Amino acid sequence: MNDKTETPNLFDPLGLMKNLRDSNMEQWSKAMLEVVNSDTFASAQAESLNIWLSSSAPFRKLLEDTLTRTLGLLQFPTSDDITRLAERLTNVEMRLDDMDAKLDQLLESKNR
Repeated sequence: MNDKTETPNLFDPLGLMKNLRDSNMEQWSKAMLEVVNSDTFASAQAESLNIWLSSSAPFRKLLEDTLTRTLGLLQFPTSDDITRLAERLTNVEMRLDDMDAKLDQLLESKNR
């Protein structure tokens, strides 16, 4: 029964159903591959994604605002707070590097 060219046993109803299922699945697979690989399907999927993203934007904004307020009430830092802190630390590090370079120049000029 594993060979596709073999004739099915008429006294095996489960074997007949299995062969029918296998051929049906093979035909569906071929049809779906043709549909999924088409440009029409790709453009339809892109359009549905754009519609979903645009319709979910207000919900996302509401969720972000609610989360920001909740984090503020719990006195947890938000991502904006962490970004501002990182910028400040970067500025401090740059100023320390500048001061270190100036100090090195001053020490070199004293040693000459």
